[in-house]
Amino acid sequence: MSAACYFRLFTPKRTSLSGNFILALFTLGSLLFSSCKNDLAEARLVVSRANVNIEKGRQVEINYSGQGITRIKALAPTATRFNNNRPYLEFSDGIKILFYNERREIESTLTAKYATAYENSHSMTARDSVVVINNKGEILNTDELIWDEDKKIIYSNSFVKIRTADEIIYGNGMTANENFTGYVIKNITGTIKVKSSAL
Repeated sequence: MSAACYFRLFTPKRTSLSGNFILALFTLGSLLFSSCKNDLAEARLVVSRANVNIEKGRQVEINYSGQGITRIKALAPTATRFNNNRPYLEFSDGIKILFYNERREIESTLTAKYATAYENSHSMTARDSVVVINNKGEILNTDELIWDEDKKIIYSNSFVKIRTADEIIYGNGMTANENFTGYVIKNITGTIKVKSSAL
């Protein structure tokens, strides 16, 4: 992925809806990933009048690409950006991320009930019922997963369970490429052989 981007600053646009602001998310870039190339994202966003340091978006859909090809799509019911000393995005109602290969096919999906992404960290932390599924049908379950965009990996230091076509593997900690097509479990604590029908 030679060029990537993620959530960027929200650009305000005034409306007549009770004096609130409706925000449009125009470009993607430096909030998490620094090398965005003019991708557009659309979301309906409302900023709190009581606290201008908080920006809230609903039904957020964000696309970003490298070399003109969509690489990742992020979907979330809500997104809140906190403009404090260490700005970050919070996805308190969950998030779904689609990873695409060079043929524009979905290679894996990541879902979680909660996630945070700090502006300068180039990473996202997903928590609570984190599930990653790759195009081979292998499933990763864990309570916490970190996505490092710079290293193009996902990893966890928590308990993990990976289901394949013929076994379930339990362990503590794992590292995988960001598309979850190759992975290493750090400390395997158990393996159960199963039939495909049991998955």
